[in-house]
Amino acid sequence: MIGNAAQDAFASAMRQAMVTTLRRDGSPSSSLVAYYRDGDELVFSTTRDRLKAKTVAHDPRVVVAILDEEGKGRFLSVEGHGIVQTSDVTDGHIALNRHMRNDPAWQAPEDFAARLERDGRVLIRVTPTRVSGSVERP
Repeated sequence: MIGNAAQDAFASAMRQAMVTTLRRDGSPSSSLVAYYRDGDELVFSTTRDRLKAKTVAHDPRVVVAILDEEGKGRFLSVEGHGIVQTSDVTDGHIALNRHMRNDPAWQAPEDFAARLERDGRVLIRVTPTRVSGSVERP
């Protein structure tokens, strides 16, 4: 579960988040990502040469600020520890595409795994350590 029941439902329903990681000098770096929930983890994609993957590999502290797609001002801040998953990433990317497209029947193209490998795609898996925010606004 991600936080309490209301926070958990919000994290499962939304599709976009602002992810903040820490550079080697301690300064923050933020970027918008599509994510999905896998059990008690939040998962997003990047490439192994992008700053997100490099910063998480160096310092696993991550904040995932989940954005309210309905414009009601709700938000969820998920602080946690991330790991960079470099192998067996195809199923995770399929799950991510299904969630971000809001299409549970989405099927990957035939060359999907090869394309992920060619593009250097990895998954970042964030295990929450602290959850806060306001998700029950009208």
